[in-house]
Amino acid sequence: MRRGRVLLGFGGLALFLLITSVRGLARFWTDYLWFDSLALSSVWTSVLWAKIGLGLLFTAVFFVTLWVNLFIADRLAPKLRPPGPEDELSRRWQQFMGRRAILVRSLVSLLFALLVGAGVSSQWQSWLFFTNRVDFGIVDQQFGLDVGFYVFQLPFLTFVVSWAFAAILVIFVVTTIQHYLNGGIRIQGQAGSRVTPQVKAHLSLLLGLLALAKGVGYYLDRYELTLSGRGFVNGATYTDVKAQLPALQLLMIVSVFCFGLLVFNIWRRGFTYPIIAVGLWALVASLAGTIYPALVQRFQVEPSESTKEAPYIERNIEMTRIAMGLDQVTSRDFNYEPTLSATEIEENLATVRNVRLLDPAVMRDTFQQTQGIKSFYDFRDIDVDRYTIDGRTTQVVVAARELKQTDLPNSSWESQHIAFTHGYGLAAAPANAIDANGRPAYALADIPTNTRDGADALAVSSPGLYVGEGLKGYAIVGATRDEVDFQDDDDRTEVTRYDGADGVRIGSFARKLAFALRFAEPNLVVSNELGSDSRILYKRDVVDRAKTIAPFLRFDRDPYPAIVDGEVKWILDAYTATDMFPYAQTVNARAVRSGDLRSPFNYVRNSIKVVINAYDGAPTFYIVDDDDPLAESYRQQFPDLFSTTPPPVELAEHFRYPEDLFRLQTDLWGRYRISGAAEFYDAAGAWSVAQDPGNSIGQTAVESVIDATGKIISSSEVRIAPQYLLMRLPDDDDESFVIFRPFVPFSDDDSRKNLEGFMVVHNDPDRYGQIEVYEIRSSTPVDGPALFNSNIQTEEEISERVTLLNQNGSTVVPGNLLLIPVGNSLLYVRPLYIEATGTTAVPELQLVIVGVGPEVVIADSFEAALARAIPGLSVDLNAGPAQEDATVSSDGEDEELDDSDGDLESDDAEPDDKSEERSVEELLTLSADAFQRADAALRAGDLAAYQQWVERAAGYIAKAQELLSQSPTRDDSDAA
Repeated sequence: MRRGRVLLGFGGLALFLLITSVRGLARFWTDYLWFDSLALSSVWTSVLWAKIGLGLLFTAVFFVTLWVNLFIADRLAPKLRPPGPEDELSRRWQQFMGRRAILVRSLVSLLFALLVGAGVSSQWQSWLFFTNRVDFGIVDQQFGLDVGFYVFQLPFLTFVVSWAFAAILVIFVVTTIQHYLNGGIRIQGQAGSRVTPQVKAHLSLLLGLLALAKGVGYYLDRYELTLSGRGFVNGATYTDVKAQLPALQLLMIVSVFCFGLLVFNIWRRGFTYPIIAVGLWALVASLAGTIYPALVQRFQVEPSESTKEAPYIERNIEMTRIAMGLDQVTSRDFNYEPTLSATEIEENLATVRNVRLLDPAVMRDTFQQTQGIKSFYDFRDIDVDRYTIDGRTTQVVVAARELKQTDLPNSSWESQHIAFTHGYGLAAAPANAIDANGRPAYALADIPTNTRDGADALAVSSPGLYVGEGLKGYAIVGATRDEVDFQDDDDRTEVTRYDGADGVRIGSFARKLAFALRFAEPNLVVSNELGSDSRILYKRDVVDRAKTIAPFLRFDRDPYPAIVDGEVKWILDAYTATDMFPYAQTVNARAVRSGDLRSPFNYVRNSIKVVINAYDGAPTFYIVDDDDPLAESYRQQFPDLFSTTPPPVELAEHFRYPEDLFRLQTDLWGRYRISGAAEFYDAAGAWSVAQDPGNSIGQTAVESVIDATGKIISSSEVRIAPQYLLMRLPDDDDESFVIFRPFVPFSDDDSRKNLEGFMVVHNDPDRYGQIEVYEIRSSTPVDGPALFNSNIQTEEEISERVTLLNQNGSTVVPGNLLLIPVGNSLLYVRPLYIEATGTTAVPELQLVIVGVGPEVVIADSFEAALARAIPGLSVDLNAGPAQEDATVSSDGEDEELDDSDGDLESDDAEPDDKSEERSVEELLTLSADAFQRADAALRAGDLAAYQQWVERAAGYIAKAQELLSQSPTRDDSDAA
């Protein structure tokens, strides 16, 4: 019975190992098939051979080295030794070995070789860098070596030396054990006869090699001082140069001396010299390598840190700017004027026309409710881009209507993997326009896709989205049944057949079995829906697809869709990064909430743009920065991966400077704008990114650092997020699509909130990546975003209107606070959305706050608010045809309102037309009636009608006040 259980257990274990092994082989084969389907098998094989080659090489070296040492140990086994208590063990071991010596020696060597060499294949990236070095043309200030040595060669050399030290140590231990088993070492016995002279010589030589490997390690450690984090800044600072570097040089000499002692000990009796060598090394390592640098740091550097560290701070500033792409920043003055005239608006009409009223963060719910159409369609993210609409470059908010796999009509395998395979089209709206209800004025919308006149650039000819954000699992195309192309609002279903190039053919039984094992899905083998032309699509998430193809790159967290020649292309920013750039500051990536830039680095470039066709999944990797040595090295490593032609202009027009990279650069620039070491140390003139007003009026957002127990360790105000803006910068002739972030003076307690400057990076193809910083020049303090947001709360009119709208089942949702340079002045804009409570709430733009200098106003539209803030403004902003239902005159009064809902009676629609015929009493009666209608509309949840009636009532009251002011004052006789 017991034997049966044992056999059953072993059988179960064997079955588990078999299945695991077979699944591993299936994944290995299907990975190759996937790369081959994309014509990128050379990338897969290059990585594979690099891993295999490294593993085999180091495993073979260790195997041969250990085998030879074991062979020597056997040859040095004593033939005759004085009898002792350990002879029996030695005798039995030698009997066991007998003719098996070669086999046992080989098995032991192989076992340890596999253990020691197993992890070497993980160094394939370091190996490819080592063999494809590209010079930076920049030398470090301490050793005068090109940065390429540190980035491409030092990591692999350091690994080899560390591996060699560990390997020799393992060989020493195993060889010592073999000598003991062979009788060459006795633990018991007389002191002089415990180790034979031959064994002592052998072990002394191994110890000498160990010391030599340590010496080479010390030699390489000198170069790693340029990455030290001991001092005030990263790099080899005072203690590293004056204490740690001499200590390492001394330890190198000691290591070589110990090697000599251990080799000399071959001809000496006993282990006196090895003991001296180890003791000497331990003493010097402790005193010179640890204690002395600590004393220098404490008693020389800390009392006068700014003076001691000054030259090294200057090195850090120079190299950090280069490493983070901040060495080519163009600084300009912004001669601030507190007022903004109508003339300046006319001169910057394109900037004002393109003020972004639609906040992407708020608009997601609106897009989902108005354009989701079906529950299984989802807008995961709203992105900002620019397109030509009505002949003008217009900022657009755009989102992909993706498949929501968790909300399909049914959860059958056929439905999930064969019927519903893709999302459908995009929705896009000008960021500066709304319809009569305060919702996006869509230029691209609906199912099937509908593009309005004048927006041909948004037309989509291939709306199927087979690759997207967050698409998981796999889909089968080319099955015996059709796919569901889309379902519209009328429950009409259209079917389609995929005719793209993506996917792996799955017609043969072997491939069906392989994929069934990979996905643990037997239906892939037994289903009758799969035919000879069927293909399986997998790795359909944009970021996952790119990472699988190029695991050596870092990728941005936010891919975005672009329409290029009627096709939907996903654009994903890829970064080349390293943490081996000498003297550069390691980036604090806390500002990046997700993505590959969260792991440490001190050099980064956005040198590669990945473009993936949303329909056929075809990836294209473009190198857009030919001056990046890392990108050039990758080109040498994987020549078939990168496009040999530049991106087409129509595609490059949609490239954006990545937000996460800009976050890190602006965070660094606040301190690294300072060139002098003393000023840098004292943070004199340092900036911080401006505080974020958050999603409330009058308050800033706060983030806290919390420990494992839930205790708040520290709190600080959140920094304002980068914003994409379409505007004309000072001294420019045309508007540019830029990413923008403002600065305030640095303060430990975030108390300083006046505007000091702002940074922009150009996104247009002819100026892409150019960084400009504008420093505010003003005789009086200029409000930063947080101060302006606080000022909003003090405006009585704004406070009253917001309070009123926050009642009766609705909530005010503030949008992004936008700071927009216009001429030599600054324009603050903050849209306010009204959202009714409930699960299907749709935020609608109903109010806009505008600020110019000390003036802060609110109105029902941006045009009206701008007209109130800037006296004499008479230009027609012409935000777009979508505004024709609610055009606004220059004085801010509504000229025409939409009566289509039937609640606004025609005789009251235009109160000003009959103002001369109505008395004050009639106007007040009409205003009271309008307020009653507004209350009724609000209770009914019709926010658009509510706003119209409130505005109408205000118009009646204003006209009544005007009539009262024009009436002559009556005297006593008249009263009589």
